[in-house]
Amino acid sequence: MKSFIAFALVASLCALAQANEEGVCRNSVVSACGSSSFSALTGFFTGESTSICNARFAGIESIEPEVQAYINSQLTKSYEYLLLATHFNSYQKNRPGFQKLYQGLSDRSFDDSIDLIKKITSRGGIVDFNTRHESPASVSTQRPTLEVDELHSLALALDNEKQLATGATHVHTRATHAALRDPELAHYLEESFLPKQADSVRKLSGYANDLAKLMKVPDPSLSIYLFDEFLQKQ
Repeated sequence: MKSFIAFALVASLCALAQANEEGVCRNSVVSACGSSSFSALTGFFTGESTSICNARFAGIESIEPEVQAYINSQLTKSYEYLLLATHFNSYQKNRPGFQKLYQGLSDRSFDDSIDLIKKITSRGGIVDFNTRHESPASVSTQRPTLEVDELHSLALALDNEKQLATGATHVHTRATHAALRDPELAHYLEESFLPKQADSVRKLSGYANDLAKLMKVPDPSLSIYLFDEFLQKQ
């Protein structure tokens, strides 16, 4: 009986010590993250929380505006490619191959912008489309003429892809060589954007040069038709 009482007493003391330790841990977390749940909730919606319990680390603080500008570039290009696809899908132009090419580029740019938004928010950032972010990653404010012929549309798309490649390179450079580096974000761009943009520039430059050579005839209509047939199979 005495041994049972002694065992129960030891168990009670261990449980009490454990409870005290858990309370200390919980109190430390509450103290570190904020004074109240209301302030934490307010900070979540306003983006002004001083809590340290967030996903922000490394150089995300200084690189976030550059990524925001690049997201805006991707969305702008997606819209321009969509207009090009609509232009070549009309009954006047009737170029399903060119329509397929530009619809694919539009979808890709839109998906890339969504991926960038997910990346920024996963790192504790906030994407604000009400604020204009100026940087070399931004696109020009001058609107191009989108009702163009087949060859000029390829030249326009090539310019767009070079701008997006330059924007991705700029953000990568900032993430790598800024005063406060962000290797994780630089690696993400290397894996998901830089190779893809390089391939796109190479493909469109080849298309533009091939079509330019095919059109060096008195009547290039057949050449354009056959090239459109080629694009449909890609």
